[in-house]
Amino acid sequence: QVQLAESGGGLVQPGGSLRLSCQASGFALDYYTIGWFRQAPGKERERVSCDSSGDGILEYADSVKGRFAISRDNAKNTVYLQMNYLSTEDTAVYYCAAAKGRWLRCPGIDEWNYWGQGTQVTVSS
Repeated sequence: QVQLAESGGGLVQPGGSLRLSCQASGFALDYYTIGWFRQAPGKERERVSCDSSGDGILEYADSVKGRFAISRDNAKNTVYLQMNYLSTEDTAVYYCAAAKGRWLRCPGIDEWNYWGQGTQVTVSS
């Protein structure tokens, strides 16, 4: 069964850190471009980061640049999103997505093959 499963969300104080995980089953993430997205209440889904691995693309939204970082553990078939210096503006449901192949640009919203179910991140004092 093909599946993406996020975990690691929760409640954190402003200035804190969280690491989200996105574990794939049924396919090998190594050959996929990975995206992290988030959606806050009343707002559209926003792409946070996009990584195609190898010599492909690695992009971050301006709002998270320098604070968030993607990494991969191919042995665990898992991708991570390390989030530092969190602010209340980062509160959202975070989703990972996978698109087959190593893209040279971030896939459009309709071009992702698989989506996870999302994990809630709440930044509050």
